Amino acid sequence: MSWWSGQGAAKIVAASNGALLMERALGQHSLAHMARSGQDDEACRILCQTAAKLHASRSDPSPGLHRLDNWFQPLFDLSPSNPALTPAAEQARALLADQRDIRPLHGDLHHDNVLDFGSRGWLAIDPHGLVGERTFDFANIFTNPDLADPTRQVATLPGRLEARLGIVTEETGFEANRVLAWIVAWTGLSAAWFIGDGDHRGAEIDLQVNALALQLRAR
Repeated sequence: MSWWSGQGAAKIVAASNGALLMERALGQHSLAHMARSGQDDEACRILCQTAAKLHASRSDPSPGLHRLDNWFQPLFDLSPSNPALTPAAEQARALLADQRDIRPLHGDLHHDNVLDFGSRGWLAIDPHGLVGERTFDFANIFTNPDLADPTRQVATLPGRLEARLGIVTEETGFEANRVLAWIVAWTGLSAAWFIGDGDHRGAEIDLQVNALALQLRAR
């Protein structure tokens, strides 16, 4: 957060012993509310534009970060005993062996981690602090805001993945198949975390999006 220095992320006022004091989000808007009230396209664009600011090149050396290949270890550990995770694990291994455009990443970029800071615009909070392929940071968009509230569907609605994919590729210039591949990998990792915690409802959402991404890749 300090390394971003308020560019695409909230400004840090002070930090000590793992605690942060940062500027307050005073805006009245919410990306999760937008997504659930018919403005998901706009919310998706805002997330993409925020990611672009976070991924911008900076002159200061980046801090110590978690490697993306290590981040996926829970998926690799669980997949041998859970066949539903096998396609995700296979896809993750292939992607991690051939990463492109490696940058410091937010690692948890979704509707509830990009807030309205009024005149300062939309800014990110609560990063995981990863380093790896830039495309990874966009995969989480495709499972949210459903993971925060499974009772109000957005991500799994018919046609929503395709619409979001079109926006992400338009905003970033990424290849659609590359984005879909990272969605497959990410949803498997997220599902593995939920399964490990005994939360099968969260895993169900991930696996639904996983199946949709696999179907779209097969077309």
